[in-house]
Amino acid sequence: MVHLQENGFEVALHLVPNVAAVQAEYGISPELRGCHTAQVAGYVVEGHVPADLIKRLLEEKPDVAGIAVPGMIMGPPGMEGPVPRPYDVLTFDRDGKSTIYESR
Repeated sequence: MVHLQENGFEVALHLVPNVAAVQAEYGISPELRGCHTAQVAGYVVEGHVPADLIKRLLEEKPDVAGIAVPGMIMGPPGMEGPVPRPYDVLTFDRDGKSTIYESR
């Protein structure tokens, strides 16, 4: 959340009792799920997606449902650690098909 705010996003936090139900409602398949789910300008943002890639998504406006960093891996903003790992940022469509948007 802090990473997004530091990069110009206004963030409204909504705590829910069952995040998996929200993820299912937004059409996020289990293999794409992370720990946070957001809506930004009609797109779903799942997990620790870097702010610059959310901005790129909003500029490019691809025909996708959203963007995701699945799981809880060391490396993305908010998950920094002593040994960050490379990770993929994926886009996904409404049918759950995903493609690599960028590897970091």
